[in-house]
Amino acid sequence: MVSKQSLILPHTLRMVAWEVTRGCNLSCVHCRASSKYGPYEGELDTAQCRKLIDDIAAFSSPVIILTGGEPYFREDIFEIASYGTRKGLRMALATNGTLVTDEVAQKTIDAGVQRVSISIDGPDAKSHDAFRGVPGAFEGAMAGIDAFRKAGMEFQINTTITRLNLDRMEEIFDLAVGLGAAAHHIFLLVPTGRGREMADQEISPEEYEKTLGWFYEQGFTSPIQLKATCAPQYYRIFHQRKKDRKHELPVSDNPLHSMTRGCMGGSSFCFISHTGQVQPCGFLEIDCGQIKEKGFEDIWNNSRIFNDLRDLGEYKGKCGICEFLKVCGGCRARAYEISGDCLAEEPLCVYEPGRR
Repeated sequence: MVSKQSLILPHTLRMVAWEVTRGCNLSCVHCRASSKYGPYEGELDTAQCRKLIDDIAAFSSPVIILTGGEPYFREDIFEIASYGTRKGLRMALATNGTLVTDEVAQKTIDAGVQRVSISIDGPDAKSHDAFRGVPGAFEGAMAGIDAFRKAGMEFQINTTITRLNLDRMEEIFDLAVGLGAAAHHIFLLVPTGRGREMADQEISPEEYEKTLGWFYEQGFTSPIQLKATCAPQYYRIFHQRKKDRKHELPVSDNPLHSMTRGCMGGSSFCFISHTGQVQPCGFLEIDCGQIKEKGFEDIWNNSRIFNDLRDLGEYKGKCGICEFLKVCGGCRARAYEISGDCLAEEPLCVYEPGRR
């Protein structure tokens, strides 16, 4: 018999994705925020950003990912990053790369940012620009990567997988390795924001399973870190196949590639919007608290939604009876998008569980 307490996830905050602005110079077809140039009303000013960092650092020491939109749209982005660094937080930044010059790359390093991610969704200009909605996006991203590389900034490549690029994933992976990336992170499309308009480009559950299996196998020879995000079933596949291979683990299963739980929303990860709304993740747009109204620590510890997500006994459908629930969790955003219930079963999972 499984005790109720064993179904409650710990909730040490390990990572925060902070949408410092929704403004962006691209118009990506899959953008969860449907970002445009802006300006957007209600975004946090510099003083409010400092206070948020103070509130986070007062009780935790997570990685802070400065994201957007395009974070370099903010004139004070280096000040925000520097302040977080001085407070002892590990700062990272997610960019499309097109605004990165040699000067920007150096300022990013000087601000204490320890890693940047650049999104590449096609191995060439035609495929990537079609994703990003602006001609020249690929060329700009490559120039940005070159600037980061020359400055000595560690960078990773992020790729969102859809039917548009599924058959080119090996090319994109090879590109990431060839560019000198420290890691390649794949994201499975969650049809929110503009992504709803391309829901028909979401890969099938069977393709999802096959792709994650391929990604797992890449880990045995990959010279760089690999991580699957918005793809919690990867962690179920990892544990299934680890048993088959016994002591033979992927190269990427090392201290730099710590195995986390599949869906971390509400348990070790959260998202903060450009206006200060706290959410389980960027794709699960449920209001868990407004930092303009109450303290961040209070929201993190006491949000009803967060506490529901931490209670695995509340999960429904086949997720609720799955023996891999603790390591996977299913994508809560996909469940919510399909059913309106963030605790419902993951709609893209083909696995049929036994009894826990």
